[in-house]
Amino acid sequence: MENILEETRYIMKKYNIKANKSLGQNFLISQNVVESIVESSKIGENDLVIEVGPGLGTLTKYLLEKAKKVICVELDKKMIKILEDRFKLYEKFELINQDILKVDLKNIIKEEKQKNNIENVKIVANLPYYITTPIIMKLLEEELDLESITVMIQKEVADRLIAVPGEKNTGAITYTVYYYAESEAILEVPNDSFIPEPEVTSKVIKLNVRNNPPIEVKNKEVMFRIIKSAFMQRRKTLLNALTNTKVFLNKEEGIKILKELNLAENVRAEMLSLQDFANIANKIL
Repeated sequence: MENILEETRYIMKKYNIKANKSLGQNFLISQNVVESIVESSKIGENDLVIEVGPGLGTLTKYLLEKAKKVICVELDKKMIKILEDRFKLYEKFELINQDILKVDLKNIIKEEKQKNNIENVKIVANLPYYITTPIIMKLLEEELDLESITVMIQKEVADRLIAVPGEKNTGAITYTVYYYAESEAILEVPNDSFIPEPEVTSKVIKLNVRNNPPIEVKNKEVMFRIIKSAFMQRRKTLLNALTNTKVFLNKEEGIKILKELNLAENVRAEMLSLQDFANIANKIL
């Protein structure tokens, strides 16, 4: 790999580009990080890679060497010109100038699999930090035909996403991620791996999408609504949080359900396993 820092500076100068703060842009300049992301994605020659927010195309270049096809989804029009100039000679490169949250990925993946004899589909992204959670929720909740999601995000958010439910970093999103994927930490990325330097440390994580959920629940939407309600008031006990948000009709019903499930009256949301939340959901249906 050639020097990514020099290449980035050259492109920024040539196109008179500055990082757009409102779009959360920080350009990756670390050789080591690029190699780690590409390597951990385990891209095969028959795979489709969807890259979210490719920016200047630093990662794109190396994804194109590995994959059968790379589809980049980029919102910033200034980046579109750069990406088109850099990769127009690659037949396997496709560019979508749109907000990833509005893209019909299900249909794109279906068409690509039929048309191009694609084996697996992988998401790779250096995500804008201000919109990390909505993007990851979209990728998981739409139950896309994906094998894995490899993303670089803010460390603090990454730790919450990949925690095991019931650990200290647990948040509502922890349970969602755990339901849909097995996760792993790849590497921490220091601030000086970017220009401009972000104020936070970053982390690359990989979500391996599950073929089957780890638990059985009658209605997963009800379960996720309960989890959300429980964490909206996470300083309260589970009993109070679920009573206040009308998941339990009243405290008496809540105490009865918790007792039947062998859960203490003073238990808090972050102490529960995904199975515990599934059991509560099954009880109130």
